[in-house]
Amino acid sequence: MPRVATSGPASRRVQYFTAPVRNLTSARHRQDTYLQALQTQCQSLEIVEGRFQAKTCTCRFCLATWTTYEEKESDVSLAVSLVEDAALDLYDMALVMSADSDLCPAVRAVRRVRPGTRIVAVFPPRRHSDELARQVDGVVWLGRDKLHRSQLPAKVVTANGIELVRPLYWR
Repeated sequence: MPRVATSGPASRRVQYFTAPVRNLTSARHRQDTYLQALQTQCQSLEIVEGRFQAKTCTCRFCLATWTTYEEKESDVSLAVSLVEDAALDLYDMALVMSADSDLCPAVRAVRRVRPGTRIVAVFPPRRHSDELARQVDGVVWLGRDKLHRSQLPAKVVTANGIELVRPLYWR
């Protein structure tokens, strides 16, 4: 869930809210590679980490149980940052890439704390929230074609000379 401050003292600051992948070493390696590549390409990037929490599910019919994981704190961290940064007058407009209606209370809080602040929701492909759309100043629908054209280069070289290569299936 990225949020971009587009003007004010923190101009062009990008915050990326995510949670580290759990227990899957290849998935965690891919995520780490991606985040390193993002940081290499965008020096103003701040990664804000949430966490995954285990959750036990039970089948209503056979009573079988299994463990799944829910991402926690990423959306709350984004909401807190949105309100806190507005209160500190760190932005005039924020772009929030999310279709999570749980952000609506934060948007309303920003309106109370700093009424002139603009918030634009950027909805990822196949995601939408009527409630969030009603709360923000504008909505942008991000299509798959735009995402495809906006990918990082196939190879990113860090300042230390480490080559980070995008997996073929991401192209």
